[in-house]
Amino acid sequence: MNEDILINITPQETRVALILQGAVQELHIERTLSRGLAGNVYLGKVVRVLPGMQSAFIDIGLERAAFLHVADIWEARPHDGPSNQSAPPTPIEKLLYDGQTITVQVIKDPIGTKGARLSTQISIAGRMLVYLPQDKHIGISQRIANEAEREQLRSKVQSLLPPEEKGGFIIRTMAEDASDADLQMDVEYLRKTWASIVSQTKSKPAPTLMYQDLSLAQRVLRDFVNDGTSSIQVDSRENFQMLQEFGTLYTPSVLPRLMHYRGERPLFDLYGVEEEIERALGRRVDLKSGGYLIVDQTEAMTTIDVNTGSFVNGRNFDDTIFKTNLEAAHAIARQLRLRNLGGIIILDFIDMENLEHRSAVLAELNKALQRDRTKISVSHFSALGLVEMTRKRTRESLAHILCETCPACKGRGQVKTSRTVCYEILREVLREAKQFNPREFRILAAQVVVDMFLEEESQHLAMLGDFIKKPISLQVQTDYQQEQYDIILM
Repeated sequence: MNEDILINITPQETRVALILQGAVQELHIERTLSRGLAGNVYLGKVVRVLPGMQSAFIDIGLERAAFLHVADIWEARPHDGPSNQSAPPTPIEKLLYDGQTITVQVIKDPIGTKGARLSTQISIAGRMLVYLPQDKHIGISQRIANEAEREQLRSKVQSLLPPEEKGGFIIRTMAEDASDADLQMDVEYLRKTWASIVSQTKSKPAPTLMYQDLSLAQRVLRDFVNDGTSSIQVDSRENFQMLQEFGTLYTPSVLPRLMHYRGERPLFDLYGVEEEIERALGRRVDLKSGGYLIVDQTEAMTTIDVNTGSFVNGRNFDDTIFKTNLEAAHAIARQLRLRNLGGIIILDFIDMENLEHRSAVLAELNKALQRDRTKISVSHFSALGLVEMTRKRTRESLAHILCETCPACKGRGQVKTSRTVCYEILREVLREAKQFNPREFRILAAQVVVDMFLEEESQHLAMLGDFIKKPISLQVQTDYQQEQYDIILM
């Protein structure tokens, strides 16, 4: 099935949508302010060496000089062959001198008044591999626990490396199911990137930014495009040209599918992506049959509940449930990708007594999940009729990127009723009356709370005023949320 990739680029953010059969399958968002500097490689100049602190300040072109400690200088530590691990590192004053040009990588962004922290150990991340040009060994992510699989991956990567290869690699978990062609493409990309950095060290002055982690748009060309991708549309002419240059150097096979969108109508509007984003932020997902899903994302896990809704087209009730669950299986797989939900996920399908129906729904779910690039593990139906699954967290979910905790309900998903707030205020006024002796109590509250006091709760308010023998006045605060109030002592 053909997949279209839409790239919407503005100065403040880049948004990518993957479209399959007219429906949005994935959304990726990267904001300019949140990219940070970590991973960037600079040609810097030593500004000052501090022997007493065994550190140095390096000018990499930022507002504040960056910080390099002797422990982060790769050349100062033994790596190959037998060595005395307890031996102290070479003093920094013997490794660096003022005015020296040095290649460094940011390992920690600047915070407050502190400059960026640097290392001379360079690592360049690809999709499945991390390249260590100064190292020689092939390491494997600790998350790949199976020893046989670790050795198989190590041998596979070793066989793909050219004889003259001097650097090392770390194999990421993403490489578990990668083909030889995918790994070979990653190796070539990483080696080209390092060759470009080395070339710049010979021709560029310090300070210079020599490598920046790929932008979202560039990662689309490197990671997202596959044989089923029919087009990649970019709505920015300048960025289209930049992607053409990047593709020419690193991913030439992608170039024939890269297009510049010139239409008058916004690209995301044309494909209905904006409306899909709004729907993906809601709890309810309507199914075509009339059923629906309820998606609840919490700190510990995500739960997805399936309901029949108005769907009654089956031959009998069991048939209705089965068809709803089959449709829900495809919708759940899409919502996981669309919302980028990760961690533990509990699926509450409508109860099915028929074991064949359960097996068919589970098979349909696994089939729909095959399109997902993220590692997924799915269990069978539990004794309670629930399906437990996990999806690896690779980035923030869509809701965490676009939303924040509601100031009215503070993340509870509900607010106290106006009557409940009225009773809280009455108790607080009574509490204040026992401690202070003002002329008057003035209640500042939202319109709905004041209306409740003037109508249904007017008698209780009057009774409290008689009891404390003080006047109580009301004042509407239009900017107050329903639960928010203040009591002013006049």
